[in-house]
Amino acid sequence: MEKNNAVTSVFALGGLGEVGKNMYVIEYNKELVIIDAGVMFPEDELLGIDYVIQDVTYLKQNEDKIKALIITHGHEDHIGGITFLLQNVSIPVIYASQIASDLIKKKLIDRNMNYENLSVYDKDTVIKFKNITVEFINTTHSIPDSYAIVVHTPNGTIVHTGDFKFDLTPIGPMANIHKMAALGEKGVKLLLSESTNALSPGFSASEAIVDEALGDVFAKAQTNRIILATFASNIYRIKHIVETCRENNRKIITFGRSMENAKDIAIKNGLIKDASIFIDTNAAKDLKKSEICILCTGSQGEPLAALSRIANGTHKQVQLMPDDIIVFSSNPIPGNSAGINRIINKLYLKGVKVFTNSELSDIHTSGHAKAEELKWMIRLIKPEYLMPIHGEYRMLKKHGDLAKQCDIPEDHIFICKNGDSVIMDNNGISRGKHIHAGDVYVDGSRIGDIGSVVIKDRKLMSKDGVLVSILNIDANTHSLLIKPNITTRGFVLVNENADLIHEIENKVTEIVNRCLQGKYNIIDLKNQIILELNMFINEKTGRRPMILPVIMEVNKKNN
Repeated sequence: MEKNNAVTSVFALGGLGEVGKNMYVIEYNKELVIIDAGVMFPEDELLGIDYVIQDVTYLKQNEDKIKALIITHGHEDHIGGITFLLQNVSIPVIYASQIASDLIKKKLIDRNMNYENLSVYDKDTVIKFKNITVEFINTTHSIPDSYAIVVHTPNGTIVHTGDFKFDLTPIGPMANIHKMAALGEKGVKLLLSESTNALSPGFSASEAIVDEALGDVFAKAQTNRIILATFASNIYRIKHIVETCRENNRKIITFGRSMENAKDIAIKNGLIKDASIFIDTNAAKDLKKSEICILCTGSQGEPLAALSRIANGTHKQVQLMPDDIIVFSSNPIPGNSAGINRIINKLYLKGVKVFTNSELSDIHTSGHAKAEELKWMIRLIKPEYLMPIHGEYRMLKKHGDLAKQCDIPEDHIFICKNGDSVIMDNNGISRGKHIHAGDVYVDGSRIGDIGSVVIKDRKLMSKDGVLVSILNIDANTHSLLIKPNITTRGFVLVNENADLIHEIENKVTEIVNRCLQGKYNIIDLKNQIILELNMFINEKTGRRPMILPVIMEVNKKNN
């Protein structure tokens, strides 16, 4: 590792001021390392958008510096953007833990993409570039093979926690707190620590508590069928659902593609030892209700997920029975509460019993550190500087307040936005230049061709509908050949509003005839129709539909 006057730049292209879309960059001289490439699921106002990903213009411009993409763990907000990133930027190698690597491979297959340079790391792996060295610390999270990333640079050591919690009775291995403490003793310049649960006081509950609570639900449901919804990515939860079912002599039927993938990966990696506990729907016909557990997707109220279709009565293979017990082993992701409540209400209307996570029933615990655990991480790592990551602004700010309680000076805490850089030199850390960062919308498989103007148009259409005015104009005489044809979608029912449609036809005729008296061009004519018709319709109805004039010039030949 050479020492010179070069500095280390650290910034996020996603993950700051938001939950999801995680991507962090560490750059020294001509070496650039990317940590994570996640997606963010869209808010309700992003109509028709499937994912939000990072604007990677900076990476494209500095492609020759990129040494690797390093993945902390296999959740969608950390790996979901990889296939999109690979379509835009050349990534020499991706380093991922075993479970994350298996999940990434499935994504590549689904997208019909061929990428050969996927390398698996473990807790003992050390990656050396010319000036940057990377090592790993295993952490506890809701998915196996989760790691903190340690990046040694000539300007000091940086620790990126990934997603973590401190669980003294975990389902999987313990976090390596001894390695964290030893690193802290050696000296850490900058800690990038997740902030998702910074607003929640205390410590997160152990997965062992959830295991006990689920065991109680199963023990009380001696004659009932159980339908259990959870995150497919929470492989540890699936693992102890399997163990609970085995203890209670139940077989498991899985529904949902992501749940099937998670099950297969858990079996492949030895997290589930006996695959015979899983059966198909045909085998279930010979079993009693008390011998069946249906494990499915849909814990967040997703309209097309298995649980939603079961609640709606549209699932082809599962019909609800009045004595079914439904278990939501999850907490609502912010923004999903309305959808979840709709599903729960539908389930209650069917007469089934529903268990959700509450103070009285610990059937879910977060995989993210709460306030006291964030303090514990700061005390173990002993960083000179802190940059809270992975959270909305209020979460980042609260994390900064917690750091002050742990004796980190206020001027050593950097609350940043995506694109804000901090610069490490041999003396300390200061703010650097702003890097271009932003949101890119994915609609289907198309990337970046949906902008704010399109989203605004979709909102207009969803609110007040669309009105199309089709005009046929004689190109020689500059006159209307027939009266305008008015069509609407989402505005009014044409058959029930004949008078209004007739008035609109007359108004369009008046506008067109006036404009055609002098010189005209099609663009100006369209703009005039939109302007005047907008005011006319608003006066009549109080609505502002999107107005689309369609003008066809017809060359009418003389016989």
